[in-house]
Amino acid sequence: MLKFLKLFRQLILNCDAFPTDHCSGFTAVSHSDKAIIMSFRGTQGFLQLVTESSEALFANKTAFITGGQVSEYFFNGFNDVWIKGMKDDIVTLKNKYPDYDLWATGHSLGGAMASLAAATIVKSGILPGSKVYLYTFGQPRTGDKTFAQAHDALGMTQYRVTHHKDLVAHIPPEGFEGYWHHEAEVWYQNSMKVGDSFVECDNNDESSDCSDSELFTLSIKDHLHYFERDVSGYGEDGCVGSFKVLKNKLAPAIKTKIVV
Repeated sequence: MLKFLKLFRQLILNCDAFPTDHCSGFTAVSHSDKAIIMSFRGTQGFLQLVTESSEALFANKTAFITGGQVSEYFFNGFNDVWIKGMKDDIVTLKNKYPDYDLWATGHSLGGAMASLAAATIVKSGILPGSKVYLYTFGQPRTGDKTFAQAHDALGMTQYRVTHHKDLVAHIPPEGFEGYWHHEAEVWYQNSMKVGDSFVECDNNDESSDCSDSELFTLSIKDHLHYFERDVSGYGEDGCVGSFKVLKNKLAPAIKTKIVV
């Protein structure tokens, strides 16, 4: 474990949303950054379902605390981790470190879960939006347009980082059953090396200037590779060891706090 980061608790659950897989998330504290960290893991089973049939994931929606509706599949996954420990952990850490910000993150399915968690924390009054920083990677569309607009209005700092032709960032297709991305996309058309250029699409949930401009040659490979890392291998090897390295790659670029 690196000195700058102290793991508080990791939750690995046999959750109802993914009967052949696990839901997982962890909380941690970075005293050097004065930040509480909340991270959700994607699952192999999610990618298998995406490639087989996105309709099975997105046909059923449920009302969400912010307003609008979200994928029932994503909500159930988030809610299992939330009510079985993560909510208590966040409240405990917030009370222990009241001047710390909250950083929320996740890749793929984990990005959708992090989005729901951050929105829940702000909407329920656990923390104000001004203290919440949400950064997701390869996040699928998570809810409908009403949800996206309500999410935008919470006052969080929020970015959805996408890698070139990442397929999952376009699942389900825009407008399918009303699905819509929330703000704000940071799109890399390259291998995401240090110093690589990117396009930032602020104040526009679904901008044709970012990854929506390339919809005909989408790629699972780009979904699995972010910042020159094989995301699956990175997680299996223990992502905490390289946590600060990836944070520092992106932070100077958009001049704000980034957590991977």
